[in-house]
Amino acid sequence: MSDTENAAQPGSPAADTDGGASRAKGGQVKHTVTARTKARRRAVEILFEADQRGLLRVNNAQDPRQDEDRDARPGYDRDFRSREEREREIEDRMNREDWYLVEDEDDTALEEPDDEREPAERLREFAAERAVHSANHTEAPAYAREILTGVADHLSEVDDTIETYAQGWTLSRMPAVDRAIARVATWEIVWNDDVDAPVALDEAMTLARMLSTDESPRYLNGLLGRIGDLADTLR
Repeated sequence: MSDTENAAQPGSPAADTDGGASRAKGGQVKHTVTARTKARRRAVEILFEADQRGLLRVNNAQDPRQDEDRDARPGYDRDFRSREEREREIEDRMNREDWYLVEDEDDTALEEPDDEREPAERLREFAAERAVHSANHTEAPAYAREILTGVADHLSEVDDTIETYAQGWTLSRMPAVDRAIARVATWEIVWNDDVDAPVALDEAMTLARMLSTDESPRYLNGLLGRIGDLADTLR
């Protein structure tokens, strides 16, 4: 089923929007949420949790690029706030959202795993488990599982693509939510022939507005737009 088929029907509350969002009483922005949007969000949530648990690090080692001197990248602080400021804002927003994280009995689950497997293999196993067992006790939609399988199958290529076309930020310096959104959208744009690039980009912007900071949509739009322009050469 395509994204168009999952869209809200004319006349429904979700359809009465302007460019995918409307402003409710009090000025709060409401976004059109289709079945595919919900599936993408669930995939983002699972990727975010896997990232926070250290499952996506190569050989469990910190990416050496994370220690780069950000002042060496012109415009970093001029165009965007510090990573720490953005992470704090995202954490505050996540605390107000219904995220599908499973609460563990202790804090050891968030420590770096003692696992020598490749990140893609760890992600594949974790995603399969979280697709069934989550805090809200509902199984992940079929399309969320397809996304997670696709990202795992192409994880190294997805991350390399993001690194190549990110300007001013390395993958490791992006807030974790932005990383997850970028991974989902990059897989859809480059490797999922059933989704048009503009649809994937628009959905990524919706998720960024829902889950990340006010600056994230602008940055992700530029990054994913560059990837979309070159998608045919990246496959």
